[in-house]
Amino acid sequence: MGEIEADPLPAVPFRQAAARRFLALAGAALDIVYPPACAGCGVLLGSKASLCPHCWSKLALIERPYCDVLGTPFSHDLGPGILSADAIANPPPFDRLRSVALYDDLARILVQSLKYRDRTDLAPMMAGWMLRAGDGSVQAADVILPVPLHRSRLIWRKFNQAAELARAIGRLAGKPVLVDALRRTKRTRRQVGLGPRAREENVRGAFAITTAGREALFGRRVVLVDDVYTTGATVAAVTRSLKRAGVSDVTVLTFARALPGPI
Repeated sequence: MGEIEADPLPAVPFRQAAARRFLALAGAALDIVYPPACAGCGVLLGSKASLCPHCWSKLALIERPYCDVLGTPFSHDLGPGILSADAIANPPPFDRLRSVALYDDLARILVQSLKYRDRTDLAPMMAGWMLRAGDGSVQAADVILPVPLHRSRLIWRKFNQAAELARAIGRLAGKPVLVDALRRTKRTRRQVGLGPRAREENVRGAFAITTAGREALFGRRVVLVDDVYTTGATVAAVTRSLKRAGVSDVTVLTFARALPGPI
C-alpha cells in the first residue's frame, strides 16, 4: 500500500504564527536592550509599561462617588444620581465625562511623557485604565473618536496622543475607531495658560465633521477621547459639532482631569 500524504498546512495561519513568533522574539530582544521600567520613576520592572507600587500609590484615581454628568469626585456619598453644582448651573453639551485620575503628580508625568516625549508605548496601559473609568460607556458606544489635531500641529508633533489612546481603547473593547470623521479646521493657539473664556473663544468653530463622518455618525453613541480635561472648552466645541451632525449621545473619556480647587 502506498503512503497516505498528509494535507499541507494552510499557508496563511503558518505565516501568522511565524509573524507572532518573530514579534515575540523582537520584543524579548528589546527588553534585553531596554529593560522594562516604571513609567513614573524609571525603576526596573518585570513587565512593560507599568508602574512600581510606590508610583501606583501616587496616582490619584477618581472613584465613586462622583457627579453622574461631570464625573467630579465628591468627598462623601450623597446618594445615586446626585449632580455637582457646576453640572446643574452650567450643563455641558456632552452627556457625561469620565476620567481616570486627577491631573497632578504622576498623572501629569504620564500624560506629558505620552504627549511630548513620544512615549506611545504608554497608550495601551493608559487605555486599560480609561476603559475601566468609562464605567460601561465604551461598551455601550457604537464608535470611538479622538479629538483631532490640526494638520500643521500633527506634522510637527508626528502623532496625535488622543488618537493613540483611542486606538488602544478600541482594540481592548473591540469597538471601531474613526480617526477621519472629525477635522480641526482652524489652527488654534495652545490652550495652556488661557482662561476659561479665552479657551472657549480659541476653539469656537474649530471643528467640522467630514462627509464620511456624517454618514458614519448619524444616530450613533460616541465616546470622545482626549488626554486631559481642564475647562472642557475643546471637548464642548467638538460635542456641539457632533450633536449638529445627529450624534445621539456623547461620552467624553480622558485619562486625567484637572480641578480648579479642592474637592
